[in-house]
Amino acid sequence: MRRMTNLMKRMSRPVTLAASTAAGLLMPLAATAPSAAAATGSPVAECVEYFQSWRYTDVHNGCADAVSVTVEYTHGQWAPCRVIEPGGWATFAGYGTDGNYVTGLHTCDPATPSGV
Repeated sequence: MRRMTNLMKRMSRPVTLAASTAAGLLMPLAATAPSAAAATGSPVAECVEYFQSWRYTDVHNGCADAVSVTVEYTHGQWAPCRVIEPGGWATFAGYGTDGNYVTGLHTCDPATPSGV
């Protein structure tokens, strides 16, 4: 019986270490994710368009002026605000393997930190 208890103790240490390491790695990701408060404006003009894939969302500014844009996703996340010059492109996260699709582009204030 004593041998079995020692074996169980040795097996639980790696499992505990792996679980605490995983939690420690995921904690900073959750803390830095932009919140819905990052979106400060209205939908962008029709001359700003996006093209999405599982890996990237590319946004093109076809307007005559620079625009500040953020991307809204189905899981309630928002991308950091980016300024795109006329004729320019910006790359944001794609929808990934969990189907977190883009639901719209919005204007934003690049001077305001995400999540404030």
